[in-house]
Amino acid sequence: MKMEEEKVKAAEEEETWSKETVPKVIRIMSTRLSQRDIISLLLVSPWLHRTLVSYPSLWLVIDLREMNNAGNRLVAALSIPRYRHVREINLEFAQDIEDRHLELLKTKCLGSLQDLESLNLNGCQKISDKGIEIISSTCPELKVFSIYWNVRVTDIGIQHLVKNCKHIIDLNLSGCKNLLDKSLQLIADNYQELESLNLTRCVKLTDGGLQKILIKCSSLRSLNLYALSGFTDEAYKKISLLAHLKFLDLCGAQNLSDEGLACIAKCKNLVSLNLTWCVRITDVGVMAIAEGCSSLEFLSLFGIVGVTDKCLEVLSRFCSNTLTTLDVNGCVGIKQRSRDELLQLFPHLMCFKVHS
Repeated sequence: MKMEEEKVKAAEEEETWSKETVPKVIRIMSTRLSQRDIISLLLVSPWLHRTLVSYPSLWLVIDLREMNNAGNRLVAALSIPRYRHVREINLEFAQDIEDRHLELLKTKCLGSLQDLESLNLNGCQKISDKGIEIISSTCPELKVFSIYWNVRVTDIGIQHLVKNCKHIIDLNLSGCKNLLDKSLQLIADNYQELESLNLTRCVKLTDGGLQKILIKCSSLRSLNLYALSGFTDEAYKKISLLAHLKFLDLCGAQNLSDEGLACIAKCKNLVSLNLTWCVRITDVGVMAIAEGCSSLEFLSLFGIVGVTDKCLEVLSRFCSNTLTTLDVNGCVGIKQRSRDELLQLFPHLMCFKVHS
């Protein structure tokens, strides 16, 4: 009798363990695993499959980065009920994703895309303006859109985006070399709450287009203008209008002068500033940044021959409590220092690059 009671008790404990403890453990583990690992766990056992599927929070992301046959995989995934409230889709450098797959999504999986907030199409070079029209019309809640390195996208695609997706706050158009100022006009008119904009290597843009962004998108916190040598001080000076700006990349801004940089120094909240190859800059401009941007943590002066130790001293005076990374590689006017000497100037410095 006692043995039977012990068996019953053991069975009850095992059932409690299976129904309560193990799911809790699995849930904790799954939040620390990648989605691909979680999908692998589905195959371990039917019980584990049921346990994982029962947690909707695990199925808010579809990650097909760099995968082959991504278009068909995406359609298949969104046809599964557990993905009916997906929030994020990552197709960065995925293979075999085309406009026709996005058309299939609209036809077969429209309901599953209504809550989508983030879409990464970086490197998906077979997607055209038509594809942007299709996918944007199915994702009304989209907030983050990235389509880096796509030369097929034109102003027409951006026109569809702003028409269909009203809540974009993070937009990456890096490498979309066929965009013109019209795209910037559309963005400025429709996304005045925009917080992050990447225009890296969008080489057909001019001062006129950039100024529209700077005047209307006053909520910007991150602005990437990497490898855009065509802008002038006429536009750069208006960066001063961005009171909330924290990240600014001006690498290769060959027309930026000390006067333009002095205006940028009005962005008091700047944390990261890349001035690599801004060849017209001298100590005067850098000292203005030091005095105006006392929260600076990252500063690159790479390749600027017009700066000397004088600007380093002023940086130390105003930014010594915050600066952790300083790149003066190629700045021949700045002498090489020992680690102890550097730490006297910048106590929190973790990375310092200087010419050999």
